Amino acid sequence: MNYIIGPLLFIILSASIYYKVKDDVSLQQTKDLLRGAVSGNNIWLILLLILLMLMNWGIEAGKWQILVSRVQKVNFFMAYRAVLSGLSLSLFVPNGIGDYAGRIVYMKEGNRLRSVTLTLVGSMAQLIVTLTAGLAGLLYLKQTVWQHAGAFQGLSVFWVNGIVFLIAMGVLLILFVYFKLSWLTIMFEKIPVVQKYRFMIAPLENISSKDLTRILLLSFIRFSVFIVQYLVMLHIFNVQLNSIAAICTISVLFLVLAILPTIPVADLGLRGEAALQLFGILTANKLGIIATTAGIWLLNLIIPAVAGSLFILGIKLFRNR
Repeated sequence: MNYIIGPLLFIILSASIYYKVKDDVSLQQTKDLLRGAVSGNNIWLILLLILLMLMNWGIEAGKWQILVSRVQKVNFFMAYRAVLSGLSLSLFVPNGIGDYAGRIVYMKEGNRLRSVTLTLVGSMAQLIVTLTAGLAGLLYLKQTVWQHAGAFQGLSVFWVNGIVFLIAMGVLLILFVYFKLSWLTIMFEKIPVVQKYRFMIAPLENISSKDLTRILLLSFIRFSVFIVQYLVMLHIFNVQLNSIAAICTISVLFLVLAILPTIPVADLGLRGEAALQLFGILTANKLGIIATTAGIWLLNLIIPAVAGSLFILGIKLFRNR
């Protein structure tokens, strides 16, 4: 089984990625734009984007390495491989479930289920940053750019304020759960039904506020990398925007994508439509918006997923006889 599972997953993932990218209509337009974009100073910008992509997943690997060290020590390269393998699997499963499956195969038997809850902490920290930044961007745009552009035509103030209120309450709730994980875990373990599964959540008991703050800071840095990537890509495709308005719009875009459940490999259409609706308020360069969205999708998801599928070739799901 060890010699079959890895290559089989690699073949399935590679074929799925290939046919998705090959058949996507908007990518053909992006390909034409890229030919013109890869010239002059843009070459250095593209190299910068690649470095930012490596940094992006490097930060995520560092977060996971810190978290799972409570149950098993892993080196940074193994953490990087695990993260990319998880990304490769998560492309075809809603809400990133495959991400957890791809990472746990790098853990020793007995530590796999225990690492799932720790991985969830990293996802929770990233969600907090995404929701908070998206909320801040939403409030800024609501009071400035969107108001002047008539973006709320057909929407009542009541509904807009209601959405803002719900997001704010969600952020506060998740923040409370995040920083009270240790206390909540101990309380949760007292429930009789949970006793049987205590081993899965026990590692959460020892997470300190200092470690949680550290993971949250890394999540913020990673989010900042996303923002810079988008700004660079917008510049490459000649989408001229006010910097503050662009940053806020990107933050709201990530907020929308975080709330809507989707399968990453199939969500280019959703990303493109959401980007067109949001950036369309600020610029008429629709082709540039689509190209930027497709470029980020390729850079941050498809290329790392291909690398992750190569790492899956060498996984050994069963280590004992």
